[in-house]
Amino acid sequence: MPSLFDPIQVGKLHLPNRIAMAPLTRNRAPGAIPTPLMAEYYAQRASAGLLITEATAISAQGQGYADVPGLYGTEQLDGWKQVTQAVHARDGRIVVQLWHVGRVSHVDLQPEGQAPVAPSAIAAHTKTYLIKDGVGSFVATSEPRALDPTELPGIVHDYRHAARHAVSTCGFDGVEVHGANGYLLDQFLKTGANKRTDDYGGRIENRARLLLEVMRAVVGEVGGGRTGVRLSPVTPANDVEDENPQPLFEYVVRELAPLGLAYIHVIEGATGGPREIAERPFDYAALRNAYRSAGGKGAWMVNNGYDKAMAEAALAHGADLVAFGKAFISNPDLVERLRAGAQLNEWDKATFYGGGAKGYTDYPALKKTA
Repeated sequence: MPSLFDPIQVGKLHLPNRIAMAPLTRNRAPGAIPTPLMAEYYAQRASAGLLITEATAISAQGQGYADVPGLYGTEQLDGWKQVTQAVHARDGRIVVQLWHVGRVSHVDLQPEGQAPVAPSAIAAHTKTYLIKDGVGSFVATSEPRALDPTELPGIVHDYRHAARHAVSTCGFDGVEVHGANGYLLDQFLKTGANKRTDDYGGRIENRARLLLEVMRAVVGEVGGGRTGVRLSPVTPANDVEDENPQPLFEYVVRELAPLGLAYIHVIEGATGGPREIAERPFDYAALRNAYRSAGGKGAWMVNNGYDKAMAEAALAHGADLVAFGKAFISNPDLVERLRAGAQLNEWDKATFYGGGAKGYTDYPALKKTA
């Protein structure tokens, strides 16, 4: 039976263990520019088999929260270059999560104060994060407008462009396309947010079209072996749901199978919440089987509320990688702590979003013994 601490080949990446750090939004990139403090933060956690960065906007239109990083300007690319260099100096592997928030945004964050974009002009009953006069607060998202079909090739181009620069300019080991948690690609997938009547709405094949176009474009740019995707079949995050998610997501993974992806990253249940949702039952084993039966060979990464025992059980039942989220916030040396069975530091939720080093780079590592 594989262990969390066994190495594994994931696409083009050789990982020293099967523990991934999940994407964690921390709102510490003023002007959307990664900072030296962020380089320190990621480098501290480089013992993870794979680091997946916080979600990173592919364009100014894709921004949805204050002080989250971008990947579309020269200063942003230079900032990320510092991060990847710091991680690689500690023999780490790091991929960047590519993000377009769609309707989960606010006019204060959009170019020229424009409305956020979405598959349909339906507001998300959720919050975003703004910083005014140095004070952060959660506020309701703005009313979106529906994207015109002629705009969609431009969004695909933005993903391709961001992926190219992530690998060739910034030095990332790969990219993860964020297709989860109620953001733009997930909005197109799910019936609750997508009421279109054109080729991007209605039937499953149409609702999946934009995600698949993005994935093919990104793979064409950086290669399948350096590309992953994150999916969340039933999470209610950001006010999104689908009336019949099982056939939708089984279709999606079957279509992804020929692309030779490095991995599929699946959030089980409600993001950051219960793993089982009574009113939204979902068969994750069937999802994995649909991918494998269609020829998909990428690593299968599971996520949501895992501890060490649960993670080892998941590996015994067919998972290849396990992503840990909040535990990595307060435990930069989480891999070593799990290996040693050591107690974990508790996290300070008040410092999750925004701020400086406090609650970010000041959590203690285990003391080394001679």
